[in-house]
Amino acid sequence: MGSFAERPSKTVRWRTCSCAASPRPVLDRRPAPRGRGWWWKSRAATRDGGEAGPAAAARGASGASGPAGTQTVGVVTAQRRDVPVTVEASGTVTPINQVDLRAQTTSTIRDVLVHDGQTVTKGQVLFRFDERADRANLDKAKAQLARDKAALGDLQRQYERAKDLLAQNFVAQSAVDTALASLQGGRSLVDADAAAIDSASVALSYNEIRAPFAGRAGAVNVWPGSLVQASATGTPLVNIVQIDPIAISFNLPETELAPVLDAMRPGATGAQVTPPEVQVVLPTIEGGPSRKDSKGGKSVESVARGKLTFVDNLVDATTGTIKLKAEFTNDAQKLWPGQYLRVRMTLRSMKDAIVIPQAAIILRGSDRQVYVVGPDKTAQLKPVKLRYTFGEMAVVDGVDAGATVVLDGKQNLRPGTPLRTQPAAVDPAAAARLAAASAAAGGGASATDVAAP
Repeated sequence: MGSFAERPSKTVRWRTCSCAASPRPVLDRRPAPRGRGWWWKSRAATRDGGEAGPAAAARGASGASGPAGTQTVGVVTAQRRDVPVTVEASGTVTPINQVDLRAQTTSTIRDVLVHDGQTVTKGQVLFRFDERADRANLDKAKAQLARDKAALGDLQRQYERAKDLLAQNFVAQSAVDTALASLQGGRSLVDADAAAIDSASVALSYNEIRAPFAGRAGAVNVWPGSLVQASATGTPLVNIVQIDPIAISFNLPETELAPVLDAMRPGATGAQVTPPEVQVVLPTIEGGPSRKDSKGGKSVESVARGKLTFVDNLVDATTGTIKLKAEFTNDAQKLWPGQYLRVRMTLRSMKDAIVIPQAAIILRGSDRQVYVVGPDKTAQLKPVKLRYTFGEMAVVDGVDAGATVVLDGKQNLRPGTPLRTQPAAVDPAAAARLAAASAAAGGGASATDVAAP
């Protein structure tokens, strides 16, 4: 057996980590050359030509945030524009007028003059029933009136003769009184006959059903020859709804009631109040043609605009909501009864408001602050007051229009930190909503309005 130095062995050796920023020894379990013991090898020193590891690490750390600690941040520009104050809710399209037409008499249908889904006008004849029995009753009432009128004439003549005889003292006063009573009874019979004619005429009119208003017919549930009966609970002959104009009914939380009432209240001058505008986004067919604007040719939402016409007189104590209704013109028939839509109502407009993204606001307790880029390209912390939020945007006080506001990277800033700016990544959906809201208020915003200059 040889000596320890002569035997081949696996000696535990040390080498440095490949990370130059923080060199540290790690185990190297490769077999050691014969006749050698423990050894060190620094890969960082070899790579840097003998430079110490801590010095190289310090140099790498200094370039992470730019020269002299400069921070790179994403910024947006604070915009001044008119912002509409809106509330949103889910609404249901409801017809202003609708009716289930039912028979008011027992008869047989003779003619059906309407078909499923037909557009009808006010007064248009829709159904005719067998009217022979009711017409005979009318003729009978007319004949009875003619007979009673003839009898009334005879009674009138008898009364005149009785008065002449009384003047000549040939009859007593009682005979004249009897003739007068008979005459008055005959007049009452004539009046009763006239009322009977009116009643028979009404019964005859029930054999013809007309549209009470212009609208659209639903499914027709009867055919010629069908027997119909007067009933308030049976299947209707047809349903008619008014399509133009049409209404949308929606509910708002009771907390929104005060702004709605303020918007509908006349001003101090007593001028006529203008009802708040209500908007709904009309559904479009996916993949179908979309409407283009007149400037850039880009797709825009199809929006219907109406006016608030009704605020309920009670708040629902169960749900804490109040019912409202708005009226819309619907000549193109894009709104359909029973349709479910999102409703947006503009209560007022905030003139010359300063708009920034909500994500730029820093919450510290009850305080709200934003970082802006100062003239010397350093971070400046400014307190702001939040006035209104819509979507991902906010209206604030405390920031000037055109100020460069830090949006991305603000969590690592301190007041006075040197900054290198770049445009922030703006959510396209948020930009589109800002543009839509500003266009509704006449601001004419575009998607670039929330990007950095």
